[in-house]
Amino acid sequence: MAGCGECCAATHASSDRRWRRALWIALGINAGMFAGEMVVGLTANSQALQADALDFFGDAANYAISLGVAGMALVWRARAALVKGATLGLLGLYVMATTIWAVWSGILPRAEWMGGVGLLALVANGAVALMLYRFRAGDANMRSVWICSRNDAIGNVAVVFAAAGVFGTGTPWPDLIVAGVMAALGITGGFQIVRQARAELARSRMAPMQQDEHLIRSTGVKHTIRSIVYPSGTS
Repeated sequence: MAGCGECCAATHASSDRRWRRALWIALGINAGMFAGEMVVGLTANSQALQADALDFFGDAANYAISLGVAGMALVWRARAALVKGATLGLLGLYVMATTIWAVWSGILPRAEWMGGVGLLALVANGAVALMLYRFRAGDANMRSVWICSRNDAIGNVAVVFAAAGVFGTGTPWPDLIVAGVMAALGITGGFQIVRQARAELARSRMAPMQQDEHLIRSTGVKHTIRSIVYPSGTS
């Protein structure tokens, strides 16, 4: 369990001006990449690009939520992280379902479009991940932002390899395999975020109880001291 100094440091960093500025930059990058990658993914018939575009959309929404709760109490940041973790997990399930469906269609994606957009997305997500690296050890809300950025960068590398695989084999299987891997990343990342957020919510609920217990003990000690110093029946 984190000590008081670590909790205070995380709260301070969450309200820090650098944290908010980083989130605004990440929000703009992810919103722009979502629109561009979705259009190209639909045009190129790439399941991996569409999955990555949905991930950009989820991240943009997550950054917007993080900006809304930055500087708030731990309980509100943990609740926002719960929403983000659930969203990430649901996106992963959606991608997994659409990938299974795409297995039966057998449409060959355009490898050159996949590779070009995949490289562009890798540069964008790599820049965001490096910018947010310093915040990775914060509370559940801050860690969720880092996990999303890390998963995106890993996914982009996989998309580039998938493009090479589609080009080399002439089959859609590399594209579908990468989409499945990205779905698994989303599901596991969402689970990690939800688990930490639930732990922080539990700590926030225990804090008032611990304060009350401390107050009761302090009152009992004072009463005992008073009884010793001023015993009943003395004038």
